Amino acid sequence: NTINLQDQLFNKDLPDLQRILPLGFRATVLKGRSNYLCRRRLDILRRRDDPSGLRAEALKAEGLSPSGRSLSVDEIRVLAKILAWLPSTTTGDVAELLLVDQERAIWSRVCADAETCRPDTCAYRRGGRCFFYRAREEAEGAHIIIVNHALLLSDMAVENRVLPEYQHLIIDEAHHLEARATEQLGFDVDRGRINAVLTELSQPSEAEKREGLLGKITVTLRASSLPSAVRREVESHIEAMHRDVERARQHLYRFFDLLALFLEEQSQEREGYGGGYDLQIRLTGGLRIQPAWSNVEIAWDDLSLALAKIHQGLERLYNGLLDPGEYEIPQHDELLGELAGQVHRVGELREQLDAIISHPSPNGIYWATLSAQGGEVSLHAAPLHVGQLLEKHLFSTKECVVLTSATLRAGDDFNYIRERLGLWDVREEAVGSPFDYATSTLLYLPTDIPEPGQPYYQKTVERVLVDLCQATRGRTLVLFTSHSQLQATYKAISQPLGEAGIAVLGQGLDGSRSQLLETFKAGERTVLLGTRSFWEGIDVVGEALSCLVIARLPFDVPTDPVFAARSETFEDPFGQYAVPQTILRFRQGFGRLIRSKTDRGVVVVLDKRLLTRSYGPVFLNALPPCTVRRGPLRDLPMMAARWIEGETPVQPRLGF
Repeated sequence: NTINLQDQLFNKDLPDLQRILPLGFRATVLKGRSNYLCRRRLDILRRRDDPSGLRAEALKAEGLSPSGRSLSVDEIRVLAKILAWLPSTTTGDVAELLLVDQERAIWSRVCADAETCRPDTCAYRRGGRCFFYRAREEAEGAHIIIVNHALLLSDMAVENRVLPEYQHLIIDEAHHLEARATEQLGFDVDRGRINAVLTELSQPSEAEKREGLLGKITVTLRASSLPSAVRREVESHIEAMHRDVERARQHLYRFFDLLALFLEEQSQEREGYGGGYDLQIRLTGGLRIQPAWSNVEIAWDDLSLALAKIHQGLERLYNGLLDPGEYEIPQHDELLGELAGQVHRVGELREQLDAIISHPSPNGIYWATLSAQGGEVSLHAAPLHVGQLLEKHLFSTKECVVLTSATLRAGDDFNYIRERLGLWDVREEAVGSPFDYATSTLLYLPTDIPEPGQPYYQKTVERVLVDLCQATRGRTLVLFTSHSQLQATYKAISQPLGEAGIAVLGQGLDGSRSQLLETFKAGERTVLLGTRSFWEGIDVVGEALSCLVIARLPFDVPTDPVFAARSETFEDPFGQYAVPQTILRFRQGFGRLIRSKTDRGVVVVLDKRLLTRSYGPVFLNALPPCTVRRGPLRDLPMMAARWIEGETPVQPRLGF
C-alpha cells in the first residue's frame, strides 16, 4: 500500500524467504514514473540559464535574455542537490534524495513523465541511461516484482502498458484496495490546474515578449534551417494560438466564477459552511435541473470550445513539426516531447470537465468543493462501484490473485470485502494472530462517559487523558477522527501534562508524521495525538506505546460525497455499509498496541456507543479475545497503570 512497505518487503521479508526456499529467485521493486529522475528533463532545467547554443543566439537576436526566466533560489538548491547526487545513484530514485515537502514541487519538473516521454528518440533511453526504463527492464527479468497499489491500479487503467506481463498477483493490505482504486480511477480539476497548463503554453511577460512553450517554439524555429516561408506560416499559427490561449483563460475564469456563485447559493441551505470548513456538494441529477445550473453549462460550453481549439492547434503544430526532413531544428526531440505532453494535458482536462459538467456516467460520483478560504472551487469524480472494474480489468485477467490483510473480516466472514471488491469465485482462509491478547491486552470501556456530541463529552475526554497519561507516565497514543478534536485536546492537555514532565506531540502541530513517530519511540514520557494516518501503518514495539486511546469510533462523515453515494446503493446503508467499513478501521486502530509477543498494554475506547447502541457488540466481537473491563472513569488510571506493570485482574473476563 505504501512505498515504505515496499522497501520493507524487499529489504527484510524477501531475503528471509530466499533463505527458507530451496531455490533462488530474482526480485525487484518498481515504483511509479514520478519516483525516477528524467535526465532529459533535468537537462531542460539546466539549460534555462545556459547562455550558449543556437536557441540562446536566436534569443539575443530578438533582444531577449538567453535565460528567459532565471531559476529561483529554491530551484537552484534542488538542482544542486540533484547534480551532487547524480554521479553516485544507480537507480535515480527520489527516495535517496530525502527531499522535504516544498522541494517536491521542483522534483515534479525533472522526474520521469509519461506525457513528455519519447523513448524512441530519447538519447538517454537509447543509451541505456534512462532510470525508469532501466528499472522496468530489470523488472522484466525478475521473478517477483514489488509495486504499490497506486502503480498496480495505474497499470490496470492503461491496460497493462506500465508493468511487465504477469499472471500471479498478491495484494497485501487489501483492505485499502477499494479506497486506492477510488483515488486512482477518479480525478480532480480546478482553476489552478487548468490555468497552469495554459500558462505553460503562453504567458505574456515584460516587453510584450511571449514566454511558455509557444514562445519557445517561435524562438527555436528562428534558429532552425527551415525555409523562411515555412517559418512565417508556423509563426502565424503560433500567434493565433497565443490569442486562443488568452480567450480560453478568460472563459476559464468566467466558468469557475459562475460555478462558485452557484455553489454559494447552494451553501445557504446547508449547515457547516462558513465555520472554517470546506463545503462539499454532490452534483446530483436533482441539482443539475435547477435553473441556475444552466448558466454553469453555458459557461462550460464556451470554455470547452476554447480548449478544443487549443487542442486542435497543438495537434496541427505537432504534426507539422514531426518530420522536418532535411532541415535542422534545434532540440527537436525536446520540443516534440513537450508538445505531445501539452496535447495530452489539454485533451485530458477537456474530457474530465466534460464528464463532470455535461456527460456524467451512471457509475460515477461527481462533486464540487467550495473552499472556506477564498471560495475557490475544485471539481471531483470517482467511480461508484470499483468492484466491477477490478473484477473485469484485474482479477479475471490473472491465473491467481491472493488478497491478504490483518483486517479483511468485518465480523466472522469475508462477505463485506468480497462485495466491495467484486470477489465472487474465491477461497477464504482466516489465520489466527500470533499474539496472546488475553494476557497482553486490557480493553477498558468507561460506563460513565458522555456519548460524542453530548454536553461535556470533550471536557471529559480532556480530563480523562490528563489523569490517565500521568498514571501511565506518558507512553500513550491517542487516535482521533478529526483534526479539530485533536487540536482542542492538544491545547487543553499540553500544559498540565507538561507540568508533570510528560511531553505532548500533536499531528500537524509538532512536525511531520515520521518525525513525530521517531520522537515518540525515543521518548519515555511522551503522549502522541494522531488522526487518520496514525490509525494504521505505524509500528511501535515495546514500552514506548503501552496505552492506546481511541477517542471515538471512526465512522465516515455522512455527507462525504463518495460515502453518501455508495450508501444509497444499500437497503440498510448503516448496517450493511457504514458499520462494516468502520469496524475495519476500528480493528486497524486497535492493532497499533500489540506489535510483538512481548508487548503488553491497555486499550481505552472513549466512545460509550460501544455499550449503548445495538451495533456495539458487533464492534467488540470483531476484536481478538482480550481481557475486558467495564467501569467508571475514576478507576481507569489506577487499573491501567497496574495492568501495564504486569498485574492481572483477579478474574480476567475474556471476550465480550
